[in-house]
Amino acid sequence: MRSAATPLRHAIAASTTLPAAGFVATMVSFGPARIGVGLFVPRFREEFSMSTATVGVVSSIGFAGFLAGLLVAQALLGRHGPAAPVLLGLTAATLGMGLVGSATNIPALAAGVGLAASSAGLTWSPFNAAVHHALPDATRPAALSRISSGTGAGVALAAIAAFAVAQSGWPWRASWVVFAAAGLGALVFNRAVLRRIATSPAKPRRAHQWRGLFGPRARSLATLACVMGTTSAIFIAFAAERMTQAGGVAGLPRDATAALVFLLYGVCGLSGLFTGRLRRRIGLAPLVRGALLAGALSAGSVAVLAGSWAGLVLSSGLQGLHVMVTSAIVAFWSERLYPARPSLGFTMALLWLAAGNMLGPVAGGVAAELVGAGPMFLGSAAAALLAALLLPRRHLSDRPETGP
Repeated sequence: MRSAATPLRHAIAASTTLPAAGFVATMVSFGPARIGVGLFVPRFREEFSMSTATVGVVSSIGFAGFLAGLLVAQALLGRHGPAAPVLLGLTAATLGMGLVGSATNIPALAAGVGLAASSAGLTWSPFNAAVHHALPDATRPAALSRISSGTGAGVALAAIAAFAVAQSGWPWRASWVVFAAAGLGALVFNRAVLRRIATSPAKPRRAHQWRGLFGPRARSLATLACVMGTTSAIFIAFAAERMTQAGGVAGLPRDATAALVFLLYGVCGLSGLFTGRLRRRIGLAPLVRGALLAGALSAGSVAVLAGSWAGLVLSSGLQGLHVMVTSAIVAFWSERLYPARPSLGFTMALLWLAAGNMLGPVAGGVAAELVGAGPMFLGSAAAALLAALLLPRRHLSDRPETGP
């Protein structure tokens, strides 16, 4: 009787603690570790005399760190299971955010940004593998949505911390001390949880098992991930600065504008918690198109309504919804498309997202200097809108890919 009850207790524990650990890891790695540079762009420009193009390059270095983290995570996952890349990622987040807080020049700042952002790549895909291994099929979409939505909480809490520090008169570096301490706390919590949950290293994959990763539904998933990666990276790098340069909004201190942008982004991003439920109610295709339209409207609002409360609220709220809902879609869509290799399929999707992340800030920074920030954000809106209109409905399906 005791031996039969033990696996049940482990399964019940995994169903609650594993999503909680993933939520906390995502909260840190996709919160301050990944978007902190966007939250502090006005301060960084003043401190380090950065041009718009330099801001774009530093942001892209952060997203390159994300890409590197994805590749390292896949290698570690195959040899050691999910705990190793997750704990390495949270260590990188802690050290990287500490380095940003102590940076005295642009190279040190860029190094800290890249190291901190690598945590996002190191932590996210291993949780897909852990959920696939430890939880029953019926509960996976909800668990993956909860994990993805940690981003919203992390962004909101980072914005609150930045606002509190700014209003207290403390230097901006104090925020990064708080962020590094949060990273350390997440590391300790995840270490305690993951060592109690039985998960196995991923099995080595033969070359032919890559075939289904390039089928028509996989290409639609890759398009969604790449477009979201590009447009969201442009928003993170430049939206708060555009709002601040437009004079902020009436009744709010100008230097609090960036914090409010990301606070609304994070709070509205908690809508990602309901993505699995929406998928069951309306289907995948309308959900994908709706998420992309939210991204298009967000970028358009930054372009034409900067300097107004309507622009700030619409752009930030819709961007949070766009990013968190799309992130949850990418997580459970890849898990359903590739049931025999969830981590590999998810990593492929995230590589496309990372490619968009790296392209967005560099292209956006150059475009902003050539034609202005408004037209640049209109171009970002057009990319999301075109994807929403042109993705074929027949390929917006989560039936497993079985061939090329």
